[in-house]
Amino acid sequence: MSLLTSFAVSFGLLLIAMTVHEFAHGLVAFKLGDSTASLSGRLTLNPLAHIDPFWTLLLPFVLFMSSSGHFVFGAAKPVPVNYQALKNPKKDIVWIGLAGPLANFLLAFILVQVLKFFLLPAAVSYLCFNLMMINVILAVFNLIPIPPLDGSKVLMGILPAQLSEQYAAFERYGFIVLFIFIWLGVFDRVLWPLVTLIIRMMGAPA
Repeated sequence: MSLLTSFAVSFGLLLIAMTVHEFAHGLVAFKLGDSTASLSGRLTLNPLAHIDPFWTLLLPFVLFMSSSGHFVFGAAKPVPVNYQALKNPKKDIVWIGLAGPLANFLLAFILVQVLKFFLLPAAVSYLCFNLMMINVILAVFNLIPIPPLDGSKVLMGILPAQLSEQYAAFERYGFIVLFIFIWLGVFDRVLWPLVTLIIRMMGAPA
């Protein structure tokens, strides 16, 4: 498989996982009283609605190609949330933050069951396994409590109001910290063992 073809496959699977992730955020926000995502056309499973030109297209392509296919990182366009429209903003931000990762875990679990109980063609099995992997990785990564990742939203909902506001101000530096951690290999040493453990607990076939 050529590098370009490999990127196309990885990108397609990542886009599916990110679309499910963002849709879940929007759906839970809608159920809790905020219709911003719905009104802006983001409460949809259409991947095109969640694409950001830089974070979803350009950055993953550059990173994948420059690392010869060993590393890719990207993000979908965040679903807009009006926290003032929520019934209980302090509590609801936690559920909205958890919605994306939980949706990815659920999709990964479903894919594991498909792989275990259905005899699939090799190509389909390969795609299902990699989509399962990407969903678990995306869920675990987003639970890191560094703004603007979902884990930070959960933490903000748990922290007292004053600490939550101070922590939210850290968001402007969040991506810088994330890229430093990635460059230092922190995530390889911490996240990969956790991803492997979760996949094993789901009972994924080897």
